[in-house]
Amino acid sequence: MNRQILNIESIQEYERILNVGPRHPLVSVIDLDSSQPMRHLRHTFGFYAIFLKDEKNCELLYGRQKYDYTKGSVVCLAPGQVIGIEDNGETFQPHGWALLFHPDLIKGSPLATRMREYSYFSYEVNEALHVSDAERELIVDCLRKISMELDNGDDRLSRRLITTNIELLLDYCLRFYQRQFASREKSNKDILVRFERLLDEYFASEKQLENGFPTVNWCAAKLCLSPNYFGDLMKKETGKTAQEHIRMKLIDLAKDMLLNPSLSISQISFNLGFQYPQHFTRLFKKTVGMTPNQYRQRE
Repeated sequence: MNRQILNIESIQEYERILNVGPRHPLVSVIDLDSSQPMRHLRHTFGFYAIFLKDEKNCELLYGRQKYDYTKGSVVCLAPGQVIGIEDNGETFQPHGWALLFHPDLIKGSPLATRMREYSYFSYEVNEALHVSDAERELIVDCLRKISMELDNGDDRLSRRLITTNIELLLDYCLRFYQRQFASREKSNKDILVRFERLLDEYFASEKQLENGFPTVNWCAAKLCLSPNYFGDLMKKETGKTAQEHIRMKLIDLAKDMLLNPSLSISQISFNLGFQYPQHFTRLFKKTVGMTPNQYRQRE
């Protein structure tokens, strides 16, 4: 049994593991049903990978979170993310599709400037996209067009057409994630309630005196979400980022403290977890439109 993490740097290396023929050094579309059975392994990729899984066939471990693939699930991975489970000596047959593309493929293209929009590449695997049959067909259509370009050979337009279809696929995933956020309104509301309670408990226990005010990463971890998924969910549900919500909580607490004339601005700043009073004053003025002293005098 191999307990080490395998670093798969090139697309060709992964194609050899699956025993499928290479067509392009920087991009590959793989029908996983035609690949050979493979052993479990924990690994990282040196390239972007999108997996469209057609049915449950294996359990993945991503960080400490387990995720069972189900029919019509899409998992998007950025370079360097650790995925997989340890080799237990068994083999399994992958099913579905895989799109692999190296960052060098899109370098200098319009897609390269937009990659940060696709924040789902940093979601946890248990935050996978679940697609309908119609949505799945749109994704498969993009994959088939990319595959057709790979079969046609390299000409002056092939890379543009390939990156255009990759971008189209990524845009579809972005749309489908928005649909998924909307369709899970009840569970999303529960996350919002838990987030508010988490902030209340944090400041009530005065953790900010030792650790400073809570970060988005800390809140996301406590809610068992990835920072990007949490941030996108908050933006979708409330129109504000998670960071903006934390800042509004700080401002609300500050306004209450300013009603107490015995507390100086420096004391309020310290009580909220700011390292320097001027940072607190700057944030308060930017948010409220006046300094803490001006607000206090108005009251």
